[in-house]
Formats: sequence, C-alpha cells, structure tokens
Amino acid sequence: MDLFAKLRTNMGPLGKHSEFADGYWSFPKLEGEIAPRMRFKGKEVLTWSLNNYLGLANHPEVRKADADAAAKWGAAYPMGARMMSGQTNLHEQLEDELAAFVGKEKSYLLNYGYQGIMSVIDAILDRKDVVVYDSECHACIIDALRMHLGKRYVFPHNDIESCEKQLERATKLAAETGGGILVITEGVFGMTGDQGKLKEIVELKKKFEFRILVDDAHGFGTMGKTGAGTDEEQGVQDQIDLYFSTFAKSMASIGAFVAGDADVILYLRYNMRSQIFAKSLPMLLVEGALKRLELLRSQPELKSNLWKIVHALRDGLHAHGFSTGKSNSPVTPVVLNGTVGEAAALSMDLRENYGIFCSVVIYPVVPKGMIILRLIPTAVHTLEDVEETVTAFAAVKDKLDSGVYKNSELALSFGE
Repeated sequence: MDLFAKLRTNMGPLGKHSEFADGYWSFPKLEGEIAPRMRFKGKEVLTWSLNNYLGLANHPEVRKADADAAAKWGAAYPMGARMMSGQTNLHEQLEDELAAFVGKEKSYLLNYGYQGIMSVIDAILDRKDVVVYDSECHACIIDALRMHLGKRYVFPHNDIESCEKQLERATKLAAETGGGILVITEGVFGMTGDQGKLKEIVELKKKFEFRILVDDAHGFGTMGKTGAGTDEEQGVQDQIDLYFSTFAKSMASIGAFVAGDADVILYLRYNMRSQIFAKSLPMLLVEGALKRLELLRSQPELKSNLWKIVHALRDGLHAHGFSTGKSNSPVTPVVLNGTVGEAAALSMDLRENYGIFCSVVIYPVVPKGMIILRLIPTAVHTLEDVEETVTAFAAVKDKLDSGVYKNSELALSFGE
C-alpha cells in the first residue's frame, strides 16, 4: 500500500471527510488572555481545558517576573547545553529549591516534560533491566518503553494484585539477566483523575527489590499538604526513588524536573542524551519558574481556591446524577455513554450554543460507547462558573439520553 494512502486510511472517519480539514475539525483555537473565559470562533466561552491549576498563567507577579526576565536576558541566554556553556547559578538555584520542596537530595532541570521523562527512562535502563508499569501510564512513558530493549510487564490500572504478580515474574527474569527492576506509575492519572496507588506499591518493597519512578505532572502543586505532590498526599515521599514533574501544569510554563538521590541525579546529568545534546533551558523560563515556585510555597490560598472549585464542581455534577469516575484529584472526568458521532455533536453543541469549552475524550482512548468530558478546575474559576457549567451539562445530557445527537449531521458524518 502507498504510504500516504495508508495514513489516510488510518485517519478513520476524518480520512473520509477532507472538507473538515480547514474547518471545524482543525485544532481548536482559543483566543484572548489565559483565563476561565476566553474566545472560541468569535464567541466567549467558559473554558475548562487549561492545565492552569493554580491560576499562575496570568498572575500579576508571574507576568512581571516573566517580562523582567525577558528584558534582562532575552530568549537566547544561555547558549549551549548545560555541560558545555549553558550552566548558570540560577539553574542550580532552581534545582536546589525544587529538590528541597519535594523532599529529595537533588533535582535536574529538563527542557520539556514529554521528552524529559522519555530521556530519564532511556538513561536509567539497559537491556538487562525489567520494567513493571501501570496500563494507563501517559503516552510519554509508553513511548519511552517502546525504546527499551529489555522486558516489560504491564498491570491493569491500579491493580495491586496484578502488580505483585508482574513483580514476581520480573524478579525471576532479573535474576537470570542480572538486571534491576523499575516500577513506573503516575501520581495523578491525567485522564481519569484518580491517584496512583503509591502507598500500596511501595509496600511491595518489603517482598521485592525494585525502584519506583513516579510521573506526578498533575499532582505537583495540587496534591499534598504543601502542594509537594501525590507522594506527600499519601505519606510516602521518602520511599519514592525518582520523582518527576513538569512545569506545564501547576507552574503554567515550559520545562520539567526529575528528583532523587544525589548519585542518581549526577548519573542522569551525564547520561540523558536529550539534555546533553540540547540547548539549556532559557533563563527567561528559569527565572519564571523560580517565581512560580515561590508563589506555590508562599500562597497556599492558591491551592485552597483550586480545591474549593473542585469540590463545588464535583458536588454539583453529582447532584445532577453525573459520574466522575474514581477521581480523587482536581482532574474531573464526566463519564457519559454515546458514540463517537454523538460525542462530536455534543461537543459542538456545548461550545456553540452553551458557551462551554472542555476536552472530549472518545474511542480509542476510552472504550467504544463511552464519552468522557474532561474538566480541569482552576483557582481562578468562580462558583458562578461552576453553576453555569453544571446547568449546561444537565441540558446536553438530556439531549444525549433522548437521542437528539444521533441524527445530527455531524454525528451521521462520523457514524461508526
């Protein structure tokens, strides 16, 4: 088969409807200042799709710090990779402050979250090592494991009994290969909103020898007494061997970090290819991250405001009979039943007629027949925003249940 013809076939319904390429089915374009209310296709919408958990994206102190850093350094400084010419005192200061905040000896700055964790996993594993991981780990982890030349075992999401069985298999294999075992899970799973069972997994260290890597992109800043993450929330900070998070969520920026024992972080500094052969994180982003971390530590009301909105949204949805699954984090999935076509029609109705913008998750990310409307509450949403959203959701659910969306032109175009 011709390569491009195969790509078009793999596009599924979109491949049959090229007329949507520059229209509705292009990537959505939100316009205006980052805030709960922005503009979409010329209309104001109440948006629940921004990972701006603590509302730092347009916090006045953050905006000033970013502007001052841009004026002082520009976007280029420092030039070169960290180990060549890209090291500064501020890079080291940010690493030290991050490590102290999450309770680790050392941390290492990374340019991006997705690329960063892939490179962490690639650096610490060789073909002799065995990986045990949760089935719902983020795509960046799955992509990293595709590169792993050794064996990997997956356990169903948060199934500790299965995790233990996979560790038994991994232990036998590692004894033969002479390798080690790495368990990978997430602090907060970004699609479903439930926490990884960190406490139960580290309890298995009493029976098995392994290290654990936690991707806490959605937990850093939102979970735990101080916001230090899901491992703080569950009381197991000192038992997590490698803690990873990104600046793209609570910090409302770009970049990431990995934290752990000093000797392990030293090894990563000199073995992570994506950092060795890439330009250092620009000073603009480093100074901005220092300010964001300062606010995260000094203004606990940001996290308190976030959770006030989380609880109000959750309570309102539940009062109208909606399911939010097993979420016990700010991520709020609203679980509905319907086809891909119905999901497309419902999503358009929400945006065009109710002024609500949220992410819609469909097959193959979730099983056929399931629709998830994924809401991300933030500290800058209001209780009025919550009430408006719950009212709109109740209206579209009535339409979905009564079959209104089945016969819409959009639904029929994307029939299964």
